[in-house]
Amino acid sequence: MKSIFITGAGSGMGREGAKLFHAKGWRVGAVDRNEDGLATLRRELGGDRLWTRVVDVTDKAALDGALADFCAGNPGGGLDMMWNNAGVGASGWFEDVPYEAAMRVVEVNFKAVLTGAYAALPYLKKNPGSLMFSTSSSSGTYGMPRLAVYSSTKHAVKGLTEALSVEWRRHGVRVADVLPGLIDTAILTTTTNHSDDGGRPMSPEELRARAPKKGMFRLMPAASVAEAAWQAYHDKKRLHWYVPKSIRAIDLLKGLSPEFVRARIVKSLPALMPKRQ
Repeated sequence: MKSIFITGAGSGMGREGAKLFHAKGWRVGAVDRNEDGLATLRRELGGDRLWTRVVDVTDKAALDGALADFCAGNPGGGLDMMWNNAGVGASGWFEDVPYEAAMRVVEVNFKAVLTGAYAALPYLKKNPGSLMFSTSSSSGTYGMPRLAVYSSTKHAVKGLTEALSVEWRRHGVRVADVLPGLIDTAILTTTTNHSDDGGRPMSPEELRARAPKKGMFRLMPAASVAEAAWQAYHDKKRLHWYVPKSIRAIDLLKGLSPEFVRARIVKSLPALMPKRQ
C-alpha cells in the first residue's frame, strides 16, 4: 500500500488531495491547524487508511513527530509522497503589511516546506520512486504586486524544488511542485487586505461571478490541483506542474523578457486593485 503525507489537508487543495489519493487506495496522513476541517474529513472518508493530526507546520517538533508516527504505520516505515501544501496569505502594498503578518507568511509558506523536506527525506529514501511535492503558485513565476511577500515565498519554493530535484537524485527521490493560478479555495476570500484603499475580501459568490471564464486566470476547482499531484507521482520527469497548463506561458515569457512581463503587470494593475465600496 502506498502512502502520502499532506500538510494543510483540512481544506482546499490539500483536502481534495487527501480525498483523491484515499480513493485511489493510498494510506493518507492529513495534518492541519484546522481541527474542524480534519474532523469533517474523517467523517467523510472514515478511519480506514486515513490518519489525521492537528499540527502547526511552523512547529518543527510537531511536524517531525507527526511524520515519524505516520510513517511508523507504513510498510517498511517509508513514505511514497510528501506534499508540502500548507499556505497562508497577506495582501496589500508591501509597506502596509505588518512585519509580523509578513513573517507568518514566510514561516508557513517557505520555512515549513524546508522543515517538511528535512523531516520527510529519511522516509522517502526508503521507498523507490518516492516524490516530494510542494505547492508553489502562479505568483512564483513573476513577482505579483500587492502580494510581494507571498510571491517571494512561492519563488523560494520553486527554487528549492529545482535544486533538490538535482540533489536528491542521488537518493532516488524525485522532487516536483505545482504552480496553481486562481483556485477556488478559502484563501482567496479570507486573505486580509492590509492597505486602506477601500477594498474588502470578496465573498465566494462575488469571486465566482467576477473571475474570468476563460484564459490562464480562470477560476479552477481545488480538485484540479489534486489531480496534478496525482499525475506528478506517476510522471517521472516533469518538474513544474501548472494549473491550468497555460500558466507556463508566464515562465516562458519571463525567460525571454522579464521587462515585458513587468510592463504587462503594470498595465493590468488597476484591475488587480480591490474595488471600493
